[in-house]
Amino acid sequence: MREIEQARARLLAWYDAEGRSLPWRIRPEEREAGCTADPYAVWLSEIMLQQTTVAHAAPYYAKFLSRWPGVHDLAAAPREAVMAEWAGLGYYARARNLHACAIAVSSELGGIFPSSLEGLRALPGIGEYTAHAIRAAAFNLSASVVDANVERVITRMFRIDIPLPKAKPQIRAYASSLADPDRPGDYAQAIMDLGAVICTPRAPACDACPWSSFCAARAAGDAERFPVKLPKAAKPIRHGLAFVALRGAGQAREVLVRTRPDKGLLGGMLEVPGTHWVEDRAALPSLQLAAPFAGDWQAAGAVRHVFTHFELHLQVLAVSLPEGAKAPEGMAWVKVHPIRAAGLPTVMKKAVQVAL
Repeated sequence: MREIEQARARLLAWYDAEGRSLPWRIRPEEREAGCTADPYAVWLSEIMLQQTTVAHAAPYYAKFLSRWPGVHDLAAAPREAVMAEWAGLGYYARARNLHACAIAVSSELGGIFPSSLEGLRALPGIGEYTAHAIRAAAFNLSASVVDANVERVITRMFRIDIPLPKAKPQIRAYASSLADPDRPGDYAQAIMDLGAVICTPRAPACDACPWSSFCAARAAGDAERFPVKLPKAAKPIRHGLAFVALRGAGQAREVLVRTRPDKGLLGGMLEVPGTHWVEDRAALPSLQLAAPFAGDWQAAGAVRHVFTHFELHLQVLAVSLPEGAKAPEGMAWVKVHPIRAAGLPTVMKKAVQVAL
């Protein structure tokens, strides 16, 4: 027990001096001065940080908070606008759940986020980890926060040889035993910072680590071996066609888009018209019949994009239309310049850029 108390004290002392200053975070000195975290801001950041780095998420966080400073503002926003601002963050079900959660908190809870794990988990898009993270960071309440950074720290501290994901229950048990009951919010942020800044996947800075004297992997000299993971299977490749129709010229140029169905990959996002994604590349010529209209479609190039579970290869066919050309039913024109403002997910932006 004494060793655990020493580990907590050293980690929190390190965090007080070296912890990252993040826009959604209340630093220890701010907490001591009576400042409290904004649960809306913490929730927004945690949803964005799922499967995304701090560096990538921070600009999106700033844009969202500027446009929708409170949960009622976000709830009242058109979902299409929310999806457009999310474009580029990936895992687009998160954006749909983000909007649904804002509506639930605004309309059913009076704009007040619950502080209990049960209440948080009942909201759209909030799972076990996110509920614990919000509870700790927003309300400074006891929680066991275990993300990829924490998994790395714990597996090295205790030299856990069981491969992920089978090791997760053991990791959670160790993490729970280490969590500080007196400063739960700071502790949760501290152990995540330790993984992000010191206990990195490659070349961990063990000499600067407040837990170096407690770490079994450091003592054995094999920290980089942890966490143990099973070999990754090769990702399958799928193929498809993307039809990029452009009208007008210059800064007024527009591209034809439609909205994808809610369910499935990129659900609810805008896309250029395209085909189903198939495993057999030889089927692509027959898929040209799926063009949104008859026209002089020309091969413009190819796009490669990697998703979590597969790799997508798109052949891009393009056509240029005069200004004033009408969009087919269910489709619309959006401005190409700047492409980042079009509200397209990354793979669709790639397809448009190939055709320009």
